[in-house]
Amino acid sequence: MAGATGLPVWAAPDAGAAEGKAAATPKVLRYAFRIAETGFDPAQISDTYSKTVAAGIFDAPLKFEYLAKPAKLVPNTVVAMPEISADFKTLTFEVKPGIYFNDDPAFKGAKRELTAADYIYSIKRHYDPQWKSPNLYLLENVKILGLSELRKELMAAKKPFDYERPVEGLQQLSRYKFQIKLGVGDPRFINQFADSGFLGAVAREVVEAYADKIMEHPVGTGAWRLAEWRRSSRIVLEKNPNYREEFYQEQPPADKPELAAQVRALQGRRLPMIDRVEIAIIEENQPRWLSFLGNEAELLPELPFEFAGIAIPNNKLAPNLAKKGVQMTRFVYPEIAFSYFNMEDPVVGGYTPEKIALRRAISLGMDVNKQIRIARRGQGIPAQGPSIPGVFGYDPSFKSEMSEYNLAKAKALLDLYGYTDKDGDGWRDMPDGSPLRIEYATQPDGTSRQLVELWNKGMDALHIKMTFKTAKWPENLKSANSAKLQMWGVSWVASTPDNDTFLALGDGRAKGKANKARFDLPAFNELYQKQKALPDGPERQAVMREAQRLLIAYMPYKMDIHRIFTDLAQPWVIGYERNVFVRTFWNYVDIDLDRFQRENK
Repeated sequence: MAGATGLPVWAAPDAGAAEGKAAATPKVLRYAFRIAETGFDPAQISDTYSKTVAAGIFDAPLKFEYLAKPAKLVPNTVVAMPEISADFKTLTFEVKPGIYFNDDPAFKGAKRELTAADYIYSIKRHYDPQWKSPNLYLLENVKILGLSELRKELMAAKKPFDYERPVEGLQQLSRYKFQIKLGVGDPRFINQFADSGFLGAVAREVVEAYADKIMEHPVGTGAWRLAEWRRSSRIVLEKNPNYREEFYQEQPPADKPELAAQVRALQGRRLPMIDRVEIAIIEENQPRWLSFLGNEAELLPELPFEFAGIAIPNNKLAPNLAKKGVQMTRFVYPEIAFSYFNMEDPVVGGYTPEKIALRRAISLGMDVNKQIRIARRGQGIPAQGPSIPGVFGYDPSFKSEMSEYNLAKAKALLDLYGYTDKDGDGWRDMPDGSPLRIEYATQPDGTSRQLVELWNKGMDALHIKMTFKTAKWPENLKSANSAKLQMWGVSWVASTPDNDTFLALGDGRAKGKANKARFDLPAFNELYQKQKALPDGPERQAVMREAQRLLIAYMPYKMDIHRIFTDLAQPWVIGYERNVFVRTFWNYVDIDLDRFQRENK
């Protein structure tokens, strides 16, 4: 039956009948990524889409509860939360016995148990130059004792990474227990151990068996195994037959009665409850929208903005969708959509006043409010800096030039620092008289095209010649990591519930990784490291604000907006909610096969 909201209220299913039906008719959850994946090796990936799949295959020691607000860390593959020293420099984990990897020929027919050695090996892989880990900076920030030194020594000697060499900061205490010792105490470093797409356990035999093809052969202890992969087209996951016994124990949310009813009905069910996840790569928004309307997808994560007026007029679910029983989840995404400037580029990079003035002027030429109204269809709020709503470090009263659109100020800056039209062709030139040309990287999708139009309009008004280079997102990512892009518009999503994630965009040690702008300012780096060691409180908040001001003043990033997203779920999906810190929502949802079959005759 339906509740007062028009959404379904679920009666508790008969678990035995449900499992019997599942054996006859697999429960399949279908949806689409709007950007292609790059691969599935935790030591080599940093994009959201690849890490989402990897998080289903691999297991980190900890996890965030699916429905808990605020975010809550709980044990995953460990017997209890780790022991942490008072100075936050020593962490001791104990792995649960009896957890097994998915079967793979690399194990030569043996059942392979997860042990402490697997986590030690997986952490060390990020220090191995062979894998070019984009997440190494997260570990180097806390200085795991001896590992950075070992990496530098072997690189200087041009020797392969020595996994057997003992280091003080990473020790196996027993078959199931390991300890990490840090040079820098970070009260929030513990959060990284809930990111399975980063610190998920990888078996050494598998890596050695597949070598440079390991991105294509993920083998973990998670609930899912990779059953099919057609690059940039289709990803299929099936249940890992070796997955341990885990049961649904989420607490019903008080603010969503219709979801609470579903959650109560799922209590005690063995996870995962569905059998298969099919992910299509559909970059264009209209086909993704039509796929959901045509019942070809169970979910539509992140409703394309151009369809907001149809699906959620006035931010309410459209009557035709409500009547059908479609479910809506609406949230401010913990991310920032921004454009970065390559600080090593001879035109837009540099730290001198005229270079800062150029970046500021370009930023002042992007109309953020119009971007929200037109390209985002009202689904966003202006960003004021490297800080997001809802986590520690965010100050809703803080305002900055980031959200300002001011052509007069931009023109004055350009004139003051010598960016004038010196050859009479109508376009501004560099102070030395050479042509001023800006190249902006973009993607071939509808939203990107609308953003290009806004950039074009703003730069034309400033008489700055801006051209656009279009490529697929994975290609742009590869170019960005190699410092080959002058400007690119992307977003950065929080992997932990703390604003450190966004200050890391300016960390000099993360150049080419999180720090695509390659910003490297000693004063900022010092503040960034200082706030990492402080407990949450007014002192840390003040340091974070000062670091934020430096990043705004030098303008390596034009922070645009925090997007507001709406997820839609079909009426036969049970228990869906959005938690960006839990990528594998597939573990916690069920499919009502009877309703699916009734509505798809």
